[in-house]
Amino acid sequence: MELTLKTAQAAIDKAIEVARAEYGKPACVAVYDANGLLMAFSRVEGALFRSVDISLAKAYTAVRMGVDTDIFLARLQRENLSIAYFCDTKMTALPGGVVLRNAAGEVVGGLGVSGMKADEDAFVAREAAAFVQPQLG
Repeated sequence: MELTLKTAQAAIDKAIEVARAEYGKPACVAVYDANGLLMAFSRVEGALFRSVDISLAKAYTAVRMGVDTDIFLARLQRENLSIAYFCDTKMTALPGGVVLRNAAGEVVGGLGVSGMKADEDAFVAREAAAFVQPQLG
């Protein structure tokens, strides 16, 4: 099954809800489709300006690399790689980007959260991804 706008918006709504409930902070949340194209985005009032581009980069990187951004960061550190080697200036290795997969394990999108500490962003993103997983088939 492919990612729909309805599911992308549900993921954003859940991420915003979790960010508020767990950390009391506003966030920016982006969802990209499997082709690495922006599908949906939200910026909560009060979210930092820099969080806009960071959330976009996190979602994009998760799709492009097919792994969560914290896993990508660990690879860069483990293999002593520069992110520049991947020849894509839109990528980031900051935690908070997660891959959205369907039941068959295929990448159908990516979700990026920014506005809190990196581990908090990652937690919120994983909660939102888990919430929409049943809708991804």
